[in-house]
Amino acid sequence: MAKNTNLGAAKAAKNDEFYTQYADIQKEINAYLEYNPDTFRDKTVLLPCDDPEWSNFTRFFAQNFERLGLKRLISTSYAVESKRYKYYEPTLFETENPLFDIDKTRIKGKIFELTHDTNQNGVIDIDDLQWHYLEGDGDFRSKEVCKLRDEADIIVTNPPFSLFREFLAWIISAGKQFLIIGNRNGITYKEVFSLIQANEIWLGNGFEAGNAYFKFDGDTSGFADGVYNPETGLVKFRNCCWFTNLEHGRRHKPLSLMTMKDNIRFCKHKEIREHGYIHYSNYDAIDVPYTDAIPRDYEGTMGVPITFLDKYCPEQFIIIGQTQGDSGKELGLIPFDRSLKKLNPSLRDGQLYYMQNGKPEKPYARILIRKKPTE
Repeated sequence: MAKNTNLGAAKAAKNDEFYTQYADIQKEINAYLEYNPDTFRDKTVLLPCDDPEWSNFTRFFAQNFERLGLKRLISTSYAVESKRYKYYEPTLFETENPLFDIDKTRIKGKIFELTHDTNQNGVIDIDDLQWHYLEGDGDFRSKEVCKLRDEADIIVTNPPFSLFREFLAWIISAGKQFLIIGNRNGITYKEVFSLIQANEIWLGNGFEAGNAYFKFDGDTSGFADGVYNPETGLVKFRNCCWFTNLEHGRRHKPLSLMTMKDNIRFCKHKEIREHGYIHYSNYDAIDVPYTDAIPRDYEGTMGVPITFLDKYCPEQFIIIGQTQGDSGKELGLIPFDRSLKKLNPSLRDGQLYYMQNGKPEKPYARILIRKKPTE
């Protein structure tokens, strides 16, 4: 819980400039290339919300420009005076360049572009990046960055957690392909979930073992013990994931599942092995608390954890909806009997519950799914 709480605190404080590790970017991009080697070929990639001198996104795409077959790479930064965390030391890359302007360096964003072999050494890489100051502070909502968005084919970045909804809407409104990092709780946002349900966006390949480690140079006093490692300068979160509309292989790999009968007999999860599947009291569906315990032969509706989306295969299941607040009410979840409130004060209309030992219990947030009919 501490990890998720710290992510929420970072979002609330807008203290959320976390730098993604090179290895995580490489692992994620490779998943798309394995599915389609031409995913980025002849494409213009935009990396907004970036700090090109420090960013591993810029470094990765610049160093792999030729391997990916890119047409153009654009990376923009946000002016330091427009950030919450204002410590800033210009890099030698900037100060030794004739374009360096002491009056602009803190108030203007910068744009880095890569299109060709500028130093004529026979290789297009990070040494060929060209840069200049932007007219404004580099905010993704500015006219000049919106123009860059419209010129791009694919947008890749780790946007500030506090601006995730607005940033995703900014991409979707332009109809662009994208790969961005966000808080997993973003799945439950109504406008995000509707896109997932419609198979217009989905989760990416994912971080190793579900653990995301970010470089962070801000105030670390608010992090719980074990979240921030002062030796590495890394912050660990389990509540981050990649959101995308780029195809990758894992998305089309069906889950290997047992029948309901076999799950009740052999499931590794004791509560299912001993008690079977619980039916909700206010909706016609069974509760499946673990993705690997989904019965492959059940024809009815099932409530599964949000983490199911990590392994969701659209050829295998249909997403019916989510069961939180207004979304649950729209699905037809029956309001709870008010007499039950004294037994469980946390009951809310629009959420699932079931009776256990005479007391109403709520599962964690659930997504309702159904087995896809065979054609």
